Amino acid sequence: MTRSEFDDIRAFLADEATHAGDLLRIARTLIDDLEHARMREAVLRTHYLRLLTAARATVAADLADAPDPMAFVKHELSERGQMPADGEAVQRILADARTAALLLACLEESVPQRPRGMRLRRCVGMRRALPH
Repeated sequence: MTRSEFDDIRAFLADEATHAGDLLRIARTLIDDLEHARMREAVLRTHYLRLLTAARATVAADLADAPDPMAFVKHELSERGQMPADGEAVQRILADARTAALLLACLEESVPQRPRGMRLRRCVGMRRALPH
């Protein structure tokens, strides 16, 4: 769910004309979205763990002077259909990897420090009513 969708929901919740049935519908939608996001995260974690395991096994096989240490990574990439197919793809992948490394280095250098004081909440919507 995007930030603007969250802002829309906040504004809808702040509207005094919103009915309980509408709130229940939003709650169900949010629960569905949360469940979908958790499943997507679980799948991504599984893919990451498999790739990390293959990378570690490749390094270990290289250290042990195995005949084909890249077999683990090659297998994992071929399972996902990510093996480079031709020379052009290889050059593009290498260029993408260099670019990604440079971008990550820039991001790590300019990580903004989070404020240590009180956190300000941003209110979105046309009207707000404070409890009495």
